[in-house]
Amino acid sequence: MTVSPFDHPLLSALLGDEEAARHFSVEADIDAMLAFERALAEAEAECGVISNDAAAAIGSASFRPDTAKLRAGVARDGVVVPELVRQIKAAVGEPHNAFVHFGATSQDVIDSSLVLRLSGAVDHIGLLLSENIVRLAGLEQDFGGRALMAMTRMQPAIPIRVGDRIASWRAPLERHQLRLKEQSARLLVVQFGGAAGTLDRLGDKAAPVRAALAAKLGLGDAAQWHSQRDALADFAGWLSLVTGSLGKFGQDIALMAQGGMDIKLSAGGGSSAMPHKQNPVKAEALVALARFNATQLAGMHQALVHEQERSGAAWTLEWLILPQMVVATAGALRLAAELAGQIESLGH
Repeated sequence: MTVSPFDHPLLSALLGDEEAARHFSVEADIDAMLAFERALAEAEAECGVISNDAAAAIGSASFRPDTAKLRAGVARDGVVVPELVRQIKAAVGEPHNAFVHFGATSQDVIDSSLVLRLSGAVDHIGLLLSENIVRLAGLEQDFGGRALMAMTRMQPAIPIRVGDRIASWRAPLERHQLRLKEQSARLLVVQFGGAAGTLDRLGDKAAPVRAALAAKLGLGDAAQWHSQRDALADFAGWLSLVTGSLGKFGQDIALMAQGGMDIKLSAGGGSSAMPHKQNPVKAEALVALARFNATQLAGMHQALVHEQERSGAAWTLEWLILPQMVVATAGALRLAAELAGQIESLGH
């Protein structure tokens, strides 16, 4: 049993996206956290904080994480990192295990893991966004010159071209592309601040270690952001903007299909009671996903409120919301591209 439609064995076929969900799997999370610990040891060795032998021992340690113990650790500690570090130290052994996780805190590992996984998700979403823009451009090329009745406030207005309506679907997506490029520089950065954000255990080596760590992880270097969550909230806003624009596309298609005069679709959803019907399932799902993300965005803005240097409550709220928003956006982009591909005719 699952409580999320995005990984539900049935509902995810409509609403989910396997590639986006993969970045939030337990395997992806553990792999990213281990990558952080290895990169940290390498960076600290390069900067003379720990020995090369210690870094080599940490980097070469081989073990299979005991997920049952990790689960128990989360229930006990609220985060997975203390138990994961204990397991890594056991695998490294004496005398180098003392340098595992040196100078870091649990939030550094978890937030950096999140950003590493978001980097892959952003690449995937960016490709889906580009596909939608190309498909809409193709529709404009095929049908853009045809006539269509403009509808203002749900009432017939004046004749327009099909291309005018398609432009209202495509232009926002092109703007979202530009927004994503601008946001990524702030979003895809390392988190490394130590116990209270000051990297106190590293002294004057703090900045060089952080820069080396960021480079090894393929992330941007940035000052710690333990309690500064604006980049994540900004990204959540972007996700909601994308699904909102796709929801407008879906709503327009559903309304056009209702009349049956302005659009021809190659396929629709069946009805158990009325075999003659072809329901605009994908269009309806786009509207639902738009409303879902718009609702979740308020929660991400609530998660901006961290107490002092770290908040367990606000941090946990992010875990509940952001992964679902990412998968909802990828799912909406997938559905929109499929829906655009099912349009056989537009206008007259």
